[in-house]
Amino acid sequence: MDDEKSYRVLLFYKYVTIDNPQDFAQEHLTFCKSLALKGRILVAKEGLNGTLSGTQEQTQIYMDTLHRDPRFSGMVFKTDSADGHAFTKMNVRARKEIVAFKLKNDIDPHQMTGKHLKPKAFHDAMQEENAILIDARNNYETQIGHFRHAILPDVKTFRDLPDWIEKNLADCKDKKVLTYCTGGIRCEKFSGYLLKAGFKDVSQLDGGIVEYGKDPEVKGELYDGKCYVFDKRISVPVNRTDEDVIVGHCHRCGKPCDRIVNCANPECNKQYICCENCEKKYHRSCSATCRSHPRNRYNLQLARRGRETAKV
Repeated sequence: MDDEKSYRVLLFYKYVTIDNPQDFAQEHLTFCKSLALKGRILVAKEGLNGTLSGTQEQTQIYMDTLHRDPRFSGMVFKTDSADGHAFTKMNVRARKEIVAFKLKNDIDPHQMTGKHLKPKAFHDAMQEENAILIDARNNYETQIGHFRHAILPDVKTFRDLPDWIEKNLADCKDKKVLTYCTGGIRCEKFSGYLLKAGFKDVSQLDGGIVEYGKDPEVKGELYDGKCYVFDKRISVPVNRTDEDVIVGHCHRCGKPCDRIVNCANPECNKQYICCENCEKKYHRSCSATCRSHPRNRYNLQLARRGRETAKV
């Protein structure tokens, strides 16, 4: 329950017309800072996409305020309790899209999108014989968790997904297609793209992985590993059944692991799976080149600690 801890993390989006994104962004940043919230929000003519953290009281004021705005009255907030802030700063930025898909001919989810399936319906549909399940997230997200038997496109960014689909799944247009992502926003356009590309039967997980894991009936069943999130937590649990499956492996030693770190070389900063032992052994570096880089943050931290110890 959200009231078990004093802080809360919000995840939300809505495709709705915002006439002046730049002005809205500036005003909204001021509003968020007045509540001492932290997080990231993208604003575009097509809508709003954000994730925030704050106290229970602060986040409640934020949600109540937006719901009083007719544009956002029906916006769904996905919430998680937390021990403290999940972000270090507060940013609100105007963009061309609230999720960068960058299609030549954009998709309007109000005009074309897949059928929305609630968790139980999605759970049942995944097990149908003619169904294929496509993960709409990036490869660094899927490495620590995904639905069982899902197709995991090897893409670094969301905008790479259409090309991958055209090259790998062009012969699956008559199958029942199910898509999913973290909170649902990417599937709003991705499912529409699939329909436009000729796929006949396309559905998406309503509320994404985060809502699937909270559903009291399915309890995250058939999801293996954890769900990658874009804040300091990095990952959150999904499957609340007796199953405890780790799908990832340490980049260095290969043992089962779902712990993600950023490479200590700031010019690399690659996110990869690394156990605690290998983080220490290889100085949180994904390669020998990164370990020897002159700006390696792990090495600089060790050197700083050494100087401080020598002064004592």
